[in-house]
Order: sequence, then C-alpha cells, then structure tokens
Amino acid sequence: MTIPVDVPPAPWTGRYDGPGPEHLRWHGVVSPLPADAARAQVLIGFRSDEGVRRNRGRPGAADGPVALRRALASLALPAPVAIHDAGDIEVRGGALDDGQHRLGAAVAALLDAEHAVVVLGGGHEVAFGSYLGWAGSAAARAGARWGVLNLDAHFDLRAAPVPTSGTPFRQMAEREREQGRSLRYAVVGIAQPSNTAALFAAADEFGAQYLLDDECRATNLPVVETFVEDFVRELDAVHLTIDLDVLPGWVAPGVSAPAACGVAFEVVQHVCDVVARSGRLALVEVAELAPALDVDGRTARAGARLIHRIVTGRRDGGHPRFAGTEPADGP
Repeated sequence: MTIPVDVPPAPWTGRYDGPGPEHLRWHGVVSPLPADAARAQVLIGFRSDEGVRRNRGRPGAADGPVALRRALASLALPAPVAIHDAGDIEVRGGALDDGQHRLGAAVAALLDAEHAVVVLGGGHEVAFGSYLGWAGSAAARAGARWGVLNLDAHFDLRAAPVPTSGTPFRQMAEREREQGRSLRYAVVGIAQPSNTAALFAAADEFGAQYLLDDECRATNLPVVETFVEDFVRELDAVHLTIDLDVLPGWVAPGVSAPAACGVAFEVVQHVCDVVARSGRLALVEVAELAPALDVDGRTARAGARLIHRIVTGRRDGGHPRFAGTEPADGP
C-alpha cells in the first residue's frame, strides 16, 4: 500500500553489537512500509506544533517524531517483530485542518489493512487527526464499539474559535454528537490546578470519565487498573493517546507544559500494559514531545520506552499484545 506523506522514512541507524537475534535492536527491524506489507506494526509521524502555538504553549513538538525515532533506534528487542515506518505528515503554513485530515486518511488506510498503528506526535492536536482515521475506517463504519483513553494532565476539551492542542477531544465529542452518538472518553492523570471549572463542566457535559493525578499514585494502583479495565471492557477497539505531560516534570521536562505533580512513570506504564494485553488496542499515539526543551533526552526516552513496551508486549502463545481491532474475550 502507498501512504502519501510529506517526509519519506529515513534509514534507521543505531548501536550495533553483532549479527543475530541475540543482538537485535529497533534499527535492525524497522523498514520502510512496502506496498504489499503483511499485517505489522506501523509508525507514522505528525510534524506539528501549530495547535500548541494556537493554545499559547511552548512550541517545538513538530520535531517530536524525529526525536522519538532516535530514542527508539538503539533499544534492544527481546524477539524479532515486524515494524514499518511510513514517514511523516507535516503541517505547513499553519494549515492544521489539512494536516489532520491527511493524517486521518493515512491512519484509516493502515487500519483497514489490519496494521496496528503508532502515531508519533506532534502536539496533542495529533489526536483529532488520529480520530478522523478511526472514524473513517471500515471497522468504525461497521459499527465497532470504540473509545479514547487519554493519559494526560489536561482534558483538552476547550471551546475555542479555531482548533488547537487543547480542543481535540471536544472536536471528537461534537462530531460524534452530530452523528447521533456519544464519545466514549476516559482520562487518567487530570491535574485539577491545570483545568478550570469550565473544563470540568465540559467533561461532565460530554460524559467523560476521569481520574485525578492525586488518585493515580502507585499505592492506589488497583483503583487505576480497575478504572482502565472497566473502560476497555465495554469496547471492541481502543485509541490510546499519551500526552507526555501526564508524567512528572522531572521525568518529562521536554513538553509544552511540564507537570508539577504528574503520574509516576511506573503507573503510566502499567496502564499501557493493561490496555495492550486486552487485545483491543488498535491505535496509539505519543504527543507533546518538544526536543528543544528536553533535558538530557529524558522525555524522548520516556516516550520511546512506552512505545517499546506496547509494541513488544507478550501474551499467551507469544503473540503481540498490540493486536489490531478484533475483539478479545476479556482484558
């Protein structure tokens, strides 16, 4: 299949310890997406910080896809896995709506080809582009039950005259409402001081489920796990969106708005594990990495570790946890 992109995939390079699967790293398995690709895991980047700029945040997320690939390249793989790189969609001249729709067309084509999709952001405006892809997919048109699980300090349900990085889930909710449906939307990690009363009211209006960051401590892990399992259990397919500002600012300093508190990395990683092992994870994205603001590459490495965890997760029989859109028997 051919996916129209603005920036074709570049060769992956990284540490080389020798031949054979015992020395395998990401750069040794990632290849450009071929026209006849069998079912695989596919990376596609979204080079945009236009939404962040409009939201008056710190720009730089347009360089996130390159930094995430660089952080992934030398990570060691426990076993061979089929991973393709489709290249990047780039927002140019402020044309955010166009970029989101082009990303949506690419994601829909990949999902229809039964690929598991990893979108590398980009500001969190990437989420609406990914949503357009799911909404345009054959599974969605056939009536599959889907929902969005957001790991984020913010609801991103702002009412604004133009789309921004703070509006994607409101855009989704309003579009679903126009279609006579309700958006299934859950958020883990909401920071109360970072969300006004109006945003909490919007969350109630659109039926969002959420846990505050104070409720997501490692000592409260069973509550977090139950929240995620209960949400996922009602779905056929999950769109997992990870805003790296959900992590504490000292773990993820390279974002538009670093968190003063945040959710511990081990909790965020565990949530990813729960979703991945459900067999319902169809689409995942990592957003808000701004490399120019990153200290020692911490944020890029954190994002890469989460992607690595999802892509290489194992379940019974050695099958990847990240298994596309088909329903599973239980989480």
